[in-house]
Amino acid sequence: MRGEGVRVLIVGGGVAGLATVAALREWGATIDLVERAEAGATSGSGIYLTGNATRTLDALGLWEPVADVAVEIRRQRSANQRGRRLFDIDVAALWQGVGPCVSLPRAELHRALLAGVGDFPIRWGRRPVALNQEGDRVAVEFDDGVAESYDLVIGADGVNSTVRRLAFDGQVARPLGQYAYRWIAPRIDAEPVWSVLLGRGIQFLTIPVSDELTYCYYNDGPVADRPGWRDELRATFAGPVATMLDALDADPTTLHAGPNQEVVLDSWTRGPVLLVGDAAHATSPNMAQGGAMALEDAVVLADSLASAGSIAEALRGYEARRRPRTDWVVGQTHRRDKASGLPPVLRDTVMRRLGEKMFRSNYGPLFAQP
Repeated sequence: MRGEGVRVLIVGGGVAGLATVAALREWGATIDLVERAEAGATSGSGIYLTGNATRTLDALGLWEPVADVAVEIRRQRSANQRGRRLFDIDVAALWQGVGPCVSLPRAELHRALLAGVGDFPIRWGRRPVALNQEGDRVAVEFDDGVAESYDLVIGADGVNSTVRRLAFDGQVARPLGQYAYRWIAPRIDAEPVWSVLLGRGIQFLTIPVSDELTYCYYNDGPVADRPGWRDELRATFAGPVATMLDALDADPTTLHAGPNQEVVLDSWTRGPVLLVGDAAHATSPNMAQGGAMALEDAVVLADSLASAGSIAEALRGYEARRRPRTDWVVGQTHRRDKASGLPPVLRDTVMRRLGEKMFRSNYGPLFAQP
């Protein structure tokens, strides 16, 4: 079907929402995009995009502005908390023929995606407060008191989705027993390497995101935010931890902390309302697939709408096609989180012997097109 005469509302102006705009803009529908924030992202930590994510950016016509500001990551290194190497992965070779793996500040990614969608209008500082299905359409009431009717409403508004709360019986994300700290520090390693130190159930990760900056990620296990976390991090891990923490003394505004959560739903649709990206299937970040899955969602949704005879048929086809892939990612993240909780001696032995093989198998199905 073609999109002429179809009105679409996309809620959320992040990766999922902007990718969906890029995917649907040639379909012919009238598209409104609303974002509850008052302006585009100007802060945040970092993001790592695997080869299937960059392949999809290219398919959406969004790769060039991202490539201009990203760092290509060619190797991943895993070590125990004392810094003893467990295994390395040549990710450039692993994802060869799919796409490069890159990292960049989240704010730079957002600016690049905005540049990619050009002058598409975004209603900043606006959000829905009520969704009511009326036949095949959805009546949407916004927080400014205006009500409008749409043929399709797409919730691309993240793990704490307003659309999911309004249309899916208030279903909320569930905690994974992980509290994470993310911040930006000066880059101290000239080599563009993704590097992680593994404790028991906790990890400290560094990824260069520019020539000058490094993205730091600390998963503190199930314990919520507390004043002494920095001292405990210094005492637990070897390597550049102290230097990375000193950056917070110089500029604490880059710190973002909160629980890791996942979203598991029996269905991503309620009539003509659809959830995509983290709003539908957020996972533990240990596979770096949140952004990739959101980007792939956009491409598959556009293909489903173009090839179906109706919106209802398109949404059924979309979910049937996406479920196996996102379920695979969820399953792999659970296995990886479970492995991180093994006794260190056992974990280190397994990782040294089988780490590279396990890593490759984690991503195997993702090398194929979505």
